[in-house]
Order: sequence, then structure tokens, then C-alpha cells
Amino acid sequence: MLNRRHFLAGALTLPAFSYLDLTAAFADTPKDVLVVAQQLDNMTSLDPHEGFEGVGSEMGANIYQRLVRPNRTNPNEIVGDLAESWTTSADGKVVTFKLKSTAKFTSGNVVTAEDAVYSLHRAVIMNKTPAFIITQFGYNKDNVADAIKVIDAHTMSIKLLEPVSPQFLLYCLSANVGSIVEKKAAVEHEKDGDFGNNWLRSNSAGSGFFSLRAWKPSESIMLDVNPTGGANGKIKRIIFRHIADPSAQLLMLQKGDVDAARNLTTEQLRGLLDNPEYTMARTGVATLVTISLNQKNPNLQKPQVWQAIKWAIDYEGIQKNIVPLTHTLHQAFLPKGYPGAVTDLPFKRDVAKAKALMKEAGLENGFEIAMDHYSAQPSPDIAQVIQANLADIGIKVKLMAAENRAVLTKMRARQHEMAMSFWGSDYFDPHTNAEAYCINPDNSDDSKRRTFCWRSAYYDPDINKRAIEAVQEIDPKKRLALYDKLQRDFMEKSPFAILLQSTYTAACRKNVNGVRIGVVSDGTYDQVSKA
Repeated sequence: MLNRRHFLAGALTLPAFSYLDLTAAFADTPKDVLVVAQQLDNMTSLDPHEGFEGVGSEMGANIYQRLVRPNRTNPNEIVGDLAESWTTSADGKVVTFKLKSTAKFTSGNVVTAEDAVYSLHRAVIMNKTPAFIITQFGYNKDNVADAIKVIDAHTMSIKLLEPVSPQFLLYCLSANVGSIVEKKAAVEHEKDGDFGNNWLRSNSAGSGFFSLRAWKPSESIMLDVNPTGGANGKIKRIIFRHIADPSAQLLMLQKGDVDAARNLTTEQLRGLLDNPEYTMARTGVATLVTISLNQKNPNLQKPQVWQAIKWAIDYEGIQKNIVPLTHTLHQAFLPKGYPGAVTDLPFKRDVAKAKALMKEAGLENGFEIAMDHYSAQPSPDIAQVIQANLADIGIKVKLMAAENRAVLTKMRARQHEMAMSFWGSDYFDPHTNAEAYCINPDNSDDSKRRTFCWRSAYYDPDINKRAIEAVQEIDPKKRLALYDKLQRDFMEKSPFAILLQSTYTAACRKNVNGVRIGVVSDGTYDQVSKA
């Protein structure tokens, strides 16, 4: 089982006001300010009902509350966040939530059931990228008002429109898209019926531990403590600085310019392992490194090519030589630690087998292809190995490095040929990845349900049907058996090569403690203090 661990980070001193200019060089961090070096370039929006990237979800976990959230020490368990309690009707079709009467937004206004209902309506009606986590229950702009209702000031109900477990609904509501925004603030900033979306992309209206002070894309994020948000640490401000180069992160950590570095590679981490001035925490997280083959490319439509690429890759060499301290081998769409996850590793480098498959596909002379990937390490090093591996079977790969956000935007527009990207789970239930990798009910370019597999135009009616059957299965043992078979068939029959599972490591100076790294991109900073 994956777990969450407290870890230590560190600091020095300087007047806090100098940190308002985030472009200036500085050293020694103030006692009440935590400065973190981190790759931030995958964020497209801080509106929790629009943003769908790992870093943005982590920010959301600190800015917003949800009705429920995963237990910090056991993410398989759901606990109340804004919800004080909840009950399910005898027929299992209606879940009623009683909200805490003490929760307040950063504005000072009390969180009400009207705010919670408005937020879920907003997510469904705007129908941005993460909305499918909620709309999969059958909600749409026409029926959501009747399905999700206010009962009184602190009570609301959600009616299940399809036959699924109420517990599964709770898992989905624990995702970032389940965040509760202040209705008054969103309405006040609404323009042209956008539900305040343009404003909330770079502002916040939450009741979490912190509020958003400033966000400069691919540069910095600044959070200020919410005095009404229940943070128990001694930190008044957190500054995340976008430092793409892990070597630069390490240098800043060593000089005292930052308290924690979040993206050090194996090479940098090895140099800190035995240094008493630093503490490192390593947490296995539900993030997978995946190569996606876009089915709009004729050469990539052939199952033999899918198999050839999977058999050509040197998985063990990549893990042992490039990322031994930051990733582990993994080839199934459910991360290790999830219920029902398959941990077998059926694929290994076999050039002869891969060449035979290419010949069977009628492509023994190979072809040329472009592969998009993140420009920050370790992605370039991994991509170069894959380029060399595929060259051995005649596939000439042109590497296309770009900021994380640019790669994701291209994939979401279905404009990639091959892409190597990272996929993080949204909640702690097998369906989170089964839906992302397997379900694509509308493969048209204008589909409203744009799952991860839709981005690569992948639709297999059998895989699609079985993923739906698995989420609807009530018997726990039968359900896990369905996911076991589904993962094994997906590995063999899909245009996705899953390579690795991430281990997040925070390298920190020794006198800070209380930071939490989240298994599903929901780490929090509410307990942080600095000596």
C-alpha cells in the first residue's frame, strides 16, 4: 500500500518583503516563509474545475476544501473535509451531506451548502477537462440542478442517476474537481457566463489552508496562510519558484536560497544521501510514465507496431541507469499500491521479437515519427534511450522537447504522433485510471468526454465495455478480478507503453518539518514549521 510520510525541509533568514520580487536573486529564507524549488510548467489554470495537472492539484489541495478527502495516512479511506457526516438512503441512490458550520472562506464568509452545490453544478456545466470525473455519473447541464440540491444552510444531497456504489461517488468527490469555491466571489467575477472561470484561473476563492497571492506561469506561485483555514504550522507564506533544471535546484538548496527541492534527479540525490545537513523523504506516488501512440497516424494504428515498440524498449536499463532513486519499473495502468494493481512486468527488451513484429506489420523498413516529451529532466535522458531503442527496429524518432504545459496542450488537441508524458491518478479507486486509459465513449474530435485515451484517438469497444462493467460491479472480489484481467489485456492490446511509476523525493534543509507529500497530488503544507 502506498503511504504518505512527513518529511523535513529547511531554511535561513531575511526580511519577508524581499520575496515580493520573485525575479530577484536572494539567499537565506525567512523563518515564517517556506521557499520551494519545483518544476511548475505543467499548470494551465488554478481554477479547480478546469486545471487538470499534478502541480495544480497539489496547489488546489492547499487552497480549497472538498466535501471529503483521502485519509492522509491511509488514502484508501475517505474522511470528511467540509462534510461533518454523510448518510446514504436505504435504496443506495441518494447521499446526504451535513456540512461543518465552522468552515470559512478566506473572505471570512461561512461555507454553506449553497456554495457546495453551486461548485458541483459549476464543474458539470462548465464541462472543462476534469469534469468527466463527475459527469461519468450521468450529470449534465440539464439534469444537475435536480440531482444535486440544497436541503438547508448546511445540508445538501446528491442523487445517483446510474447504478454505482455510493462509496465510488465519495472517491470521485475527493478529487480536485470536487473543490468547493465561494459562490459569491465566482458570481461577482463572472463575465459572459463563464462562472468566474477567467478570474479563478489566477485567483482563489477557497476555504483551505492557504489563499493564492500570485501566480506567474512558468515562474512562481505564492500562497498566503488563510487565518480561518485551520493551518497549524508556523508558516505564513509559501513561495514556489519554477526552477526547471534539477542542477540549479540543487545549487539553490545548498546555498540556502530555497528550503526544499522537489525535482532532483538520481544524480543529485546521491550526493545528498549521507549529508546530515539535508533530509530526504521518498514517497511512492500514483504517477505513471507513459508513451502514447496517436491512432490518427496510420503507422501507429497497427497492433504489431504497438507490440514492437513495447518489446524494443530497454525498461531495466532506463530504470537502473537514469532514474533508480526516482522511479520504479511498472507496466500496468493501475499504480502499485492501488487495489487490484498488476505488478507483473511482461515486457523486456527483445530486438529480434520487435523486428519480427515490424515485419509482420509490413513495416520492416521502419518509418519516421516525432515524439513529444517534457524538456525538464529526467524526460530528455529517457527520451534519448527510447530514440536509440526504436532506431534498432527501424523507427526513426525525432525528439520534440517542450515545457510540460506545451506537451499537454498538444496532446489535448490530439496533435501529437508519439508522446511521453506523466499521468497522475485523481482519486484512490481503480476506476480513476481504468477510465482514463480505457474509456472513450465518443472518439470524435469534438467529444465532451476527453479522457487520456481519447487524446490518442484510442477506442477499443471490448476494453471500453469491460472498464464500465468493472466500475459497476458491486462485489469487491469480483471487481478486482475484472480489473486484473483488464490490465493484462490492456498491456497487450493498447497503443500505450507504460514504463515507470514515480517516487517523489523532497530534498530539504534540516530545520523544517511538517510538509506532506500526497500520493494523489494532494500534499499539504498546513503543518510546516521552521526552527
